[in-house]
Amino acid sequence: MTTQSIQVALIQQQKSADVKQNIADCFKHIRQAANNGAQLVLLQELHNSLYFCQTEDVNCFDLAETIPGPSTKALGELAKELNIVIVASLFEKRATGLYHNTAVVLESDGSLAGRYRKMHIPDDPGFYEKFYFTPGDLGFNPIQTSLGKLGVLVCWDQWYPEAARLMALAGADLLLYPTAIGWDPEDDKAEQERQLNAWTQVQKGHAVANGLPVLVTNRTGFEASADRQASGIQFWGNSFIAGPQGEILAQASTDQEEILTATIDLKRSESVRRIWPFLRDRRIDAYEDLNRRFRD
Repeated sequence: MTTQSIQVALIQQQKSADVKQNIADCFKHIRQAANNGAQLVLLQELHNSLYFCQTEDVNCFDLAETIPGPSTKALGELAKELNIVIVASLFEKRATGLYHNTAVVLESDGSLAGRYRKMHIPDDPGFYEKFYFTPGDLGFNPIQTSLGKLGVLVCWDQWYPEAARLMALAGADLLLYPTAIGWDPEDDKAEQERQLNAWTQVQKGHAVANGLPVLVTNRTGFEASADRQASGIQFWGNSFIAGPQGEILAQASTDQEEILTATIDLKRSESVRRIWPFLRDRRIDAYEDLNRRFRD
């Protein structure tokens, strides 16, 4: 059963090569968020480590772990202790030679409520994810929790309206995007501003088109590339929480670690969908070409 309103918190952090310290810092921030009243905590993409996908390195597969595994066990225990729901992002080792970029949801009783395997996998300079991750095979299915149905997606998924729509059609109450995205430091300020604005606007569009709140958590700080010829990534932070009309409820800074909080009124989705009945007016009889790569 969906609650009427929930207090949410997004953890925006800078990461280091020290995985144990990253995890300790993450848990400290989760505790702080819960102490401040958060019922749902969303962590950023691949929060246990640096963003290792800047290069293709087989040794990085050592960072992967099984699900269930050490991280889900520890996060589950923390969720139970604090009586909160935690959405985390892990490098999943499904089998030898088979890995996914996977979000997990830990219920407030400590159980693993569900997982989502990232469906859209980028392969761009500095974001060589196809080397590491097999595309997800679990579909776009919200995860039922005590706080409602969570439409969990991951980073590159956030650019695709189809993913958000399918989560909405499956009954999601919220859309959540753990993220790791940033600038090439060699891009000029105007290009950086265009990228950041596009990233924010497209996700606000998902909120509007589906009448759902959207939660987006990004990392911050500069991470150098192991490739000395590359520029590294300046992660742009700007984690945000938007309501079902795309209204910004809270937004973080570009370059600071933050715990971003807001109260989500889940009743607003009902009100918004009554005045903007986009789901009613969809022409499902005319969308068959969406199954094609391109109309030649």
